Amino acid sequence: MKNRRDFLKTTCPTVAFAIFGVSLIQACSSSDEPMPNPNPDGSSPINNDSGGVTLNGNTATIDLSHSNFSGIASVGGWMNLTAAGLLLLRVSSTTIRAFDNCCPHQGTKTQWTFSNNNFTCNNHGNTFGTGSNQQACSSGASSGDLTEFSAVLSGDTLTVTKS
Repeated sequence: MKNRRDFLKTTCPTVAFAIFGVSLIQACSSSDEPMPNPNPDGSSPINNDSGGVTLNGNTATIDLSHSNFSGIASVGGWMNLTAAGLLLLRVSSTTIRAFDNCCPHQGTKTQWTFSNNNFTCNNHGNTFGTGSNQQACSSGASSGDLTEFSAVLSGDTLTVTKS
C-alpha cells in the first residue's frame, strides 16, 4: 500500500476502530499535505508544558504561575533555568532580569549561587555581576558581568529573547 489513506480505505473500518479506537480517528486527516509549521521562521517549538516553559528559537516563554517558578515569586528570588540556558532574577514586582547561565570562565551552566547582587560559579569560584561589563560564554574571563537578555514581564508570562 502506498500510504496511510490507502491503508485506511482498504481496512475494514469496524475492525480498525475496534483495534485502534479513538487514536485511529485522531490520526486520520482529510489531506495528504503535511501539517503547516506554525512558526514562520521554520523553527520547531519545544514545549515543556509540565515545566511551564516553551522554547522557540531564541525565545523562551515562561509561565510564572507554574509551581516550578515559586523561587522567583518574591523580590530577590532567583533560579537557574537550565532548560532555557537562563539565570532569572526577580528585582521588583514588575521586573525579572534574565542572564546567560553559561559561565564566562569555562562555560559551566549548573553550579550557580547568588548573593550580594552577584552570581558565583562554584566550578572555580568566579563571581560575575549583573552590570554592563558583559563577558561572553567560555571567553576565559574570571570577572565582569554576565550577558543579559531582553526580558518582558506581562502578568504571569515572562518572555526572554536571547540576542
